[in-house]
Amino acid sequence: MKPEEFRESIKKYGIELSDYQMNQYALYFKRLVEWNDKINLTAITEELDVYLKHFYDSLTIAFDRDMTRENLSLCDVGSGAGFPSIPLKIAFPNISITIVDSLNKRINFLSELTQELELDKVHLHHSRAEDFGQDTKFRESFDFVTARAVARLNVLSELCLPLVKVGGQFLAMKAAKSEEELTEAKKAIHLLGGKVKGEQQVSLPGTEDERFIIEIDKVRSTPKKYPRKAGIPNKKPLK
Repeated sequence: MKPEEFRESIKKYGIELSDYQMNQYALYFKRLVEWNDKINLTAITEELDVYLKHFYDSLTIAFDRDMTRENLSLCDVGSGAGFPSIPLKIAFPNISITIVDSLNKRINFLSELTQELELDKVHLHHSRAEDFGQDTKFRESFDFVTARAVARLNVLSELCLPLVKVGGQFLAMKAAKSEEELTEAKKAIHLLGGKVKGEQQVSLPGTEDERFIIEIDKVRSTPKKYPRKAGIPNKKPLK
């Protein structure tokens, strides 16, 4: 997907980008490739693929949601190279973004990137998600929490749902549909104060690739003992 194709494709969903914003995406791509030579950020480095599989894919979260309201807060858990939160922030400057990642090298990249892109209301935290979710400053304080990760949904739910405010949503971005995974996670989601609202299917233009966004509403507070200590959710997932 060429940059202009990216611009036109998302316009269909009511997202209109200025030349300044397009320049921000271009700079993002350039710095991503440069830093990727020093630290492993992504296996996807060709421009056409970055615009489609990183930038466009990140913005699918906004296709059926109002991301324009003031004081909207989003926490991106395990953001890696900044997906989906930084592409969303460029398109919707009103959003307050918080990024949590356990690898300091990635946080250093994001720190330099967000300064160069002149993005405000971006907060970066070098932390394990389990520790971050127990911090009273952040617990149950975000409108949206996202994870674009390979962990199973019952693990992701324990890491992310404690951060979602009651009335907010956890949005799990998945590359494949898995009824088994969703069934496996339902008890954990209920225990953590969530309720599955639905699953949104999105196709990447010009390909047969599909993406799935699992929408989980936060309907009540998460019990204080969750998330458990670092490493435990992965080793002993809730069932």
